[in-house]
Amino acid sequence: MAKKTKTETKEAETQEASSGFNLVKFFEQTKEELSKVVWPSRQQLISESAAVLMMVILSATIIYLVDNFFSWGSGKVFG
Repeated sequence: MAKKTKTETKEAETQEASSGFNLVKFFEQTKEELSKVVWPSRQQLISESAAVLMMVILSATIIYLVDNFFSWGSGKVFG
C-alpha cells in the first residue's frame, strides 16, 4: 500500500470535515461568535424599544386615519 503525502492527508481531512455536520464544532463556533457581540445596556435597550413602539403606534394611527378618510370619501362618492 502506498504511503500518503502530507498534502494528500490534509486534503482527505478537509474533505472529511466538509462532508458532514459536526454538532460540537457548530456550538463551539456559535459560542465564539456570540462572545464577539456587543450587547446593549439596559438603558439603551429600554429607550430603543420605546422608540420602536412609538413608531409602530404612529404608523398604525396614520394608516387608520387614511383608511377612514378613504372610506368616508368613497361613501360620499358611491353612497
